[in-house]
Amino acid sequence: MRATVAKIYLKNLQNNIIQLRKRISPDAKMCIAIKADAYGHGAVVCAKEAVKLGVDYLAVATVDEGIELRNAGITVPLLLLSLCQPPEFSDLVKFNLTPLVFDNEYIDGIARECKAQGKKDFAVHLAVDSGMGRIGCLPEDAGRVAEYINSTESLKLGGMCTHFSVADCNSKSDIKYTEGQFKKFMSAVQNVKDAGIDPGIRHCANSALTLLRPDMHLDMCRPGIVVYGYYPGDFDRQTLKKLGIDIELKPVMALESEVCAIRDFAPGMSVSYGRKWTSKKPTKIAVLPVGYADGLFRCFNQDKVSLKVTIGGREYPVCGRICMDQCMVDLGPDNNDVKRWDKVLFFGPEESGALQSAQKIADDTKTISYEITCGVSKRVPRVFIEGV
Repeated sequence: MRATVAKIYLKNLQNNIIQLRKRISPDAKMCIAIKADAYGHGAVVCAKEAVKLGVDYLAVATVDEGIELRNAGITVPLLLLSLCQPPEFSDLVKFNLTPLVFDNEYIDGIARECKAQGKKDFAVHLAVDSGMGRIGCLPEDAGRVAEYINSTESLKLGGMCTHFSVADCNSKSDIKYTEGQFKKFMSAVQNVKDAGIDPGIRHCANSALTLLRPDMHLDMCRPGIVVYGYYPGDFDRQTLKKLGIDIELKPVMALESEVCAIRDFAPGMSVSYGRKWTSKKPTKIAVLPVGYADGLFRCFNQDKVSLKVTIGGREYPVCGRICMDQCMVDLGPDNNDVKRWDKVLFFGPEESGALQSAQKIADDTKTISYEITCGVSKRVPRVFIEGV
């Protein structure tokens, strides 16, 4: 196995799911996002842990993601959050994935495939665009679309959903916008009811609203990033505490590697492409076998952003540009503590020994924790840690 691995602390995943379940209204189901390989954490293993803990639904983004879970023995309902292509309709129906629909052409395509496979009462969920500007029908069209779904021979309306664009933002205007989206969604639900149709499972609460707004839990919550140990947007732990919400989320992933070489540098020697770093005095440089092809992106250490790593409980700065497969660390001139093959930590939970989380890197690079964990590539083995 490579020296560079992503360790997945399953005890932390379990903690997060249990803590979230306590926050969700007792009558509401729980659907956790397993898309994008469980945000980089390993979809099959994370899905199995979630099912053990009683999670009702899992959400994927592609048909292939759904097939992977079905082939691994996952039998709970799988919600397909993104649209798929007509050639994928066959597998969509065969593997019993629950799609989001909102227009007649797409509905017709799935209905034809269900008929071809002899499926009846195949559940679909009606997506409503309440202000995200992505997929979904307008609220005023929801009744008509629901009628069209139920007019087919093979489909039935199993639920309704929408997605919020600024639910994790704490400004007054953003809170007002989220509340406006919720009102639009509920008007869509009412339009469906007025058409004499049961809306099925109503769901709209993402990570932020799962924590913040029990009144928006409805019939099911869809937490995402919080499952993997990161607080949503503006609502870090301290902000939530001020709002009377005390929940301890624990990061699940640690990214680690090891020192593969140590070089002695004289003054004036440069490191990496572009010669952006030159030693001003004698120093030792550690070479690490990890780079942007693994998910350690160049933007983590350029311009005014300085990435630090943990070796032996101390932080050291990455120097020079991060390469595709390697990066370099300045150990300082008199460092005899760091040895070849020593463990190096980039981010992780406290128990991993890392001195920073993915959230710190995200904050420094003006992005989000999702992008950091999802960016850890497939060539980095996932090592699943039980009971730590």
